[in-house]
Amino acid sequence: MILLGILSKREIARARLRARTAMTVQAREQGRYLGGRPPYGYRLADAGPHPNRAWARRGARAQRLEADPTTAPVVSWMFAQRQSGKSVARIARSLNDAAVPCPSAADPDRNPHRTGTRWTLTAVRAILANPRYTGRQVWNRQRTDQELIDPANTTLGHRDIARWNPPQDWIISRQQAHPALVSEADFVAVQGTRATTTAPRRTYLLAGLLRCGVCGRRMDSCWSHGRAAYRCRHGHTSATGPGAGPSRNTYVREDRILARLPALLLRLTEGDEPTDPEAAAARLRAENVTLTYDPADSSLTAGTPRRERIRIG
Repeated sequence: MILLGILSKREIARARLRARTAMTVQAREQGRYLGGRPPYGYRLADAGPHPNRAWARRGARAQRLEADPTTAPVVSWMFAQRQSGKSVARIARSLNDAAVPCPSAADPDRNPHRTGTRWTLTAVRAILANPRYTGRQVWNRQRTDQELIDPANTTLGHRDIARWNPPQDWIISRQQAHPALVSEADFVAVQGTRATTTAPRRTYLLAGLLRCGVCGRRMDSCWSHGRAAYRCRHGHTSATGPGAGPSRNTYVREDRILARLPALLLRLTEGDEPTDPEAAAARLRAENVTLTYDPADSSLTAGTPRRERIRIG
């Protein structure tokens, strides 16, 4: 019985290897569509009788991808925006502001596991990184791993976990298999694109030191009107448009804080006061002192036992 079990496992492994080899040839050499949800921007079209004669006799039909007249222009626009230097967050915000349906909303029947109604940074990144938009068929981008539900209790069995394979394991067709929504040159260029900026190197003296007095989160560094500043979106993703949350964004310019830092440090050090605002910021950083900004009264509170507080405006 043990020998039969071993042979059975070997046969299963061989069958899987043969199937994988066949699918690799079908994808790479033939550019055949191998199933799954069509990418956003495409829809399925009939490609004639199935190449497997047994399946064809049962009425099975082959399928191919064709450009979707509604969503394909959106994909082309996204690549053009990214190539021009627009950030992923800005592209997502623009799509949401224009009320463009996100992938799960545009094709809900094939995305029952997704309930999103807005574009997210993850969705935009996934589209911009998908080589199928160059017209080539791609297979083996994902795999399914089986893991124990509870390693401490093997009787509960296994569960399937979908994971991304590294790009070197992807199988890409040698020839174009469906209409391209972006040229190969533009696709490659987009992969190395970063948001453009003409500003000089930006320095944030208080980066990591400021916390929001509304929600307690660490404030983000930002550049506004040629000056360093800090803001907090209270937990909303940067794909969310302004005014979508219960509270207005917290915002404060760095120069307003720096002007009052020596006075605050005077209270903390009881007389040992750096007169240079930059030196004061460096002193706070060296001693790991955080500052909480309260937009209600434009005040700063030091994260020390005495909770020294000072108004900046």
